[in-house]
Amino acid sequence: MADAFVMDRRAVLDRLGGDEEIFAMMVDMYLQDVDSNAAALAVAFADGDAAILTREAHTVKALLATFSDDLGAADAFDLEKRAKLGQIDGLQPAVTALQARLREVADVLRRELGAAG
Repeated sequence: MADAFVMDRRAVLDRLGGDEEIFAMMVDMYLQDVDSNAAALAVAFADGDAAILTREAHTVKALLATFSDDLGAADAFDLEKRAKLGQIDGLQPAVTALQARLREVADVLRRELGAAG
């Protein structure tokens, strides 16, 4: 899995045109959905549904990229590619690591909100 996530608030805000309100809204949405996203990965894997696992990994890739987590997004892309090829066997460690990454980013975002508030 990727190195520890470090928030680059400036990079994210630059992509958002400096709009703090949109940034706060995106963080809030991420935090509200993080558990659902992590669970959806696990369910798709447990069900052996390559198509749904592909979709969920794609969603996670976009979420992590939103917050400039290039390494986490790359891991999600790798999972997405493997699932798209139907290579589900042996993906449990990748799914578990991606779930952990989602939660790690959530923890950083919560701290970021606490520091900003």
